[in-house]
Amino acid sequence: MGMKKNGLVRKLQKSLQLGKKFSTDDQPERDVPEDVKEGHFAVIATDEDELKRFVVPLSCLTHTLFLRLLEQAAEEYGFDHEGALTLPCSPCEMERILALIYTTA
Repeated sequence: MGMKKNGLVRKLQKSLQLGKKFSTDDQPERDVPEDVKEGHFAVIATDEDELKRFVVPLSCLTHTLFLRLLEQAAEEYGFDHEGALTLPCSPCEMERILALIYTTA
């Protein structure tokens, strides 16, 4: 699973880098919402009935539960999109996963 995990993280990094734009004077210009601070990224947890946006730290990318969600997202949605990453789980499940990540960190 190590090679598969590294591939997913690299694809996610590349996808997140595509959201950065540069102005004409080569100064980086953020094309990211203000609530997404450095070291974080936005995800959307969605199921059939509900969706909710979360801003999570990059450190989530090292947690097994979160990596499983990324694998499911890659299978279901791919990485070819702009904006927040969509994860195939309910907002309640995402809150539970984040609580587990923060308590074990």
